[in-house]
Amino acid sequence: MNDSGDSIRSPSASMDLIEEDDEPAWTYTYDPEDAEGMDDDDEYDPDFQDEPEEEDGDDDDEYHDAEDGEDSNVEVEVFMGAGDEDDDDAEEDGMAANPISRLMTLITGAAGNGTGFLTRAQLLGLIQSGEVTLRTTHDEEDDDEDIGWGRRRRRPRAREPNRFPKVPSEEGTKLMHSGVFGANDYRVTKKKQLARRILDRELGLGDRRDRKQNQDLMAQGMIPSTNPEMIVHYDDPVYSGQFSDDGNFFYACGHDFKVRMYDTSNPYNWKYYKTVNYPWGQWTLTDASLSPDNRWLAYTSIQSNVCLAPTDPNDTGDPYTLDLAERSAGTRHAGWRSRHSFGIWSVRFSGDGRELVAGTNMQSIVVYDIESRTVLHNVVGHEDDVNAVCFADKSSPHILYSGSDDATIKVWDRRSMGDGRPAGAFVGHVEGLTYIDSKGDGRYILSNGKDQTMKLWDLRMVMSTAKYDEVNPTRLTSNSDFDYRWGTYRDEDWFPHPNDNSLVTFRGHRVMRTLIRCHFSPPSSTNSRYVYSGSQDGKVYIWNMDATLAGTIDVRKATKNSRPLERRYRIYHGDDFPGWNTCVRDVSWHPNAPVLAASAWNGFNMAHGTCTLHSYNEAEDDEAEPPMGRNVDEKLRPVGESFQS
Repeated sequence: MNDSGDSIRSPSASMDLIEEDDEPAWTYTYDPEDAEGMDDDDEYDPDFQDEPEEEDGDDDDEYHDAEDGEDSNVEVEVFMGAGDEDDDDAEEDGMAANPISRLMTLITGAAGNGTGFLTRAQLLGLIQSGEVTLRTTHDEEDDDEDIGWGRRRRRPRAREPNRFPKVPSEEGTKLMHSGVFGANDYRVTKKKQLARRILDRELGLGDRRDRKQNQDLMAQGMIPSTNPEMIVHYDDPVYSGQFSDDGNFFYACGHDFKVRMYDTSNPYNWKYYKTVNYPWGQWTLTDASLSPDNRWLAYTSIQSNVCLAPTDPNDTGDPYTLDLAERSAGTRHAGWRSRHSFGIWSVRFSGDGRELVAGTNMQSIVVYDIESRTVLHNVVGHEDDVNAVCFADKSSPHILYSGSDDATIKVWDRRSMGDGRPAGAFVGHVEGLTYIDSKGDGRYILSNGKDQTMKLWDLRMVMSTAKYDEVNPTRLTSNSDFDYRWGTYRDEDWFPHPNDNSLVTFRGHRVMRTLIRCHFSPPSSTNSRYVYSGSQDGKVYIWNMDATLAGTIDVRKATKNSRPLERRYRIYHGDDFPGWNTCVRDVSWHPNAPVLAASAWNGFNMAHGTCTLHSYNEAEDDEAEPPMGRNVDEKLRPVGESFQS
């Protein structure tokens, strides 16, 4: 609508190609030189949504103000509002009126004999009703970018080049000097070699404090290297793999709905334990968690059921099935969500092993009592999928965290979850979270985000619920059009969140394609010195607490061509078959030895999976037993020689 009060005609109100969760957008054009509103050549095309967008796709969105004529080029989009949640129940019953239908009735008339014009009063009425939102932007050349699948991505405005967090981080440096994250030797300006530290230990040099510090520095200096001790091959991609807290057990979750378990009491010489299945899984296994006593393994898929399997290799029975969607008396559910099952992205045992907590694709956190098989809480605490959950303290079941695609971390007190309100929140990521991990001390938490950053948080700096409601931090992140599965995240996309309450921000890895995980390094084998993460580029990144890079492990280099290309693929694809690629999805540092296991999508076109074992080695060659570089299958049986291209 122009300033002179002319009505706006809608010759072709077309719905843009939208993603699943987007609201439909309608575009209206006013052209003062087109009194009839539609050229003779413009005809209705029923297949317009199947056609590729033209390179200058902004032309369809142009507006020409009546006063400025062709010099003004303004785009106005009308977004249909979603209404409040109460409308969802009515829509399921077919009772809710469609806002698009009401809009078309205004344009064409109830009997289809309307003028096709929206008057000033009609458009103002729609805006005031809350069912539409007007967004005005200036049309700029090359303003959009193709992101595949028929969608367009808005090119961001130029941002301050010095907006990225400084490295080394001042707060991270303070943490390193505090002694909470490793030891420091300020008297030595040059780093001592491991052999020299061993000599100092054997000679008993220094007082008790010096000897303790020397031992700590030895432990935190032994970072595993790229050369693998062992490569375990799987026929399907591996989604997660973790050592137990005591280091005697390792499990690997695969895309084939199977969990393989191994005895790792000797971290350099594993023994196959057993394999358990997830019946009726959807797409893949999403997560798994060991009970504190290592007797039970809980694992999930994109279903509301959790499988509970004993780790005893002599117990070959089917796993128990726990239904986390089953409603019980006193459980807090939210509207229509209580009438449907859901998918689980993350699951964790409580510190006492009596409860499970799960994050779901219904924006909720579920707390489940294993002994009574009842749902204690089902709280909708986020605005998007809950991709990760964890407890703050391994010895206490009271405080837990949840990380979501709404780019926030919520803090929950189990004793007051009944009212559905979190105890606080962490804000700072500008895209959704893929994983969160607690240091286990009830204070520090680590998160990975689709904004290609990893962040460290301190529970003492948590944002209160009242402050969170006041500032509404998700208003700055809820309209992102970035799809981490297919798109490319540009430096121009990132901006510092004005309400960021994180301590340290780590950058350099790639959080793409899948929900990549990050962790704190263990206290015994590394003196809690590092944080580390997998990456879509096939590497493991290890950082000091001041955000400087301590080391990398190149899993792609370590495994390249270690598995032959199957004959059926060679025959079908010939020379055009995609090359060897690697995406490290999860990493686990052994709690008692300088050994790290990386779980990855791996192989030609990442069609298979690997778990690679990396250890600290000062020399290129290792004469110890078992030999380095072994290639074994899922049951640790030797496989054929590496394929040489």
